[in-house]
Amino acid sequence: MKTNFFILLLILLLTVSCQVTETLHINPDGSGKIEMVSLRDEQSYMQLVGDNYSTEEKYVDTTYAFKDYMSQYVENFEKLPIAEKEVYNKYKDVNVHIKKSPFEKEFKTTIWQNFKKVDAIADLQKTENYADNLKHNYALSAEEHYYLIQYKFDGTIFKRIVTITDPIELKKQQDLISERKSQLAKFNIVQSFTLDYHFSKKIKSVSIPNAKISEDKKSVKIVFKLADVLQDPINTAVEVVLE
Repeated sequence: MKTNFFILLLILLLTVSCQVTETLHINPDGSGKIEMVSLRDEQSYMQLVGDNYSTEEKYVDTTYAFKDYMSQYVENFEKLPIAEKEVYNKYKDVNVHIKKSPFEKEFKTTIWQNFKKVDAIADLQKTENYADNLKHNYALSAEEHYYLIQYKFDGTIFKRIVTITDPIELKKQQDLISERKSQLAKFNIVQSFTLDYHFSKKIKSVSIPNAKISEDKKSVKIVFKLADVLQDPINTAVEVVLE
């Protein structure tokens, strides 16, 4: 049976203290770059693993393009239904860099995409999962993702849209995350999720009250607790209105 990579990732993010930052730059013509960085917080991680912290040995430093997976496993890709091919095609311009260095104590995953239009942005959190699917010929329909992230921009209004795609799976993960949060309550750890968005025009308004707009009013930063994001992902839906 296929192990659900995405669910394992959620558990990992809650068990290992992590800082996730989604950075977006939109140019005047609507093109730009989005980058998602997941960084393990070492001080927090030490609290969780104790003496095992010094026993890590495996070193990884690798970069790959999603389109290379599509080429390498083209036989698997060609067997997919048209609808699934369309999903994977959205990831053609997505790249991944994974570094796990027990010597430097740096554990970081960077996923990025250059785009011509905002609505071409992929749901980056699923990139590694989908690459794994292509490699092992897993059906997309077997996934248990419970929410989808999309982006829209008409030149004045930017939207980060979060849609719940599986309410039953959402409830299961909410129960699991609540349990994990209780287990971690005694530790003083860092688990954050930050949206860091940059525009070519000044910002008029942001839909989230605690958003911090820069002095030049062309960028905004919003910080959430990571566990809260996983429990209620729809709370990270954002609308930014530009002047």
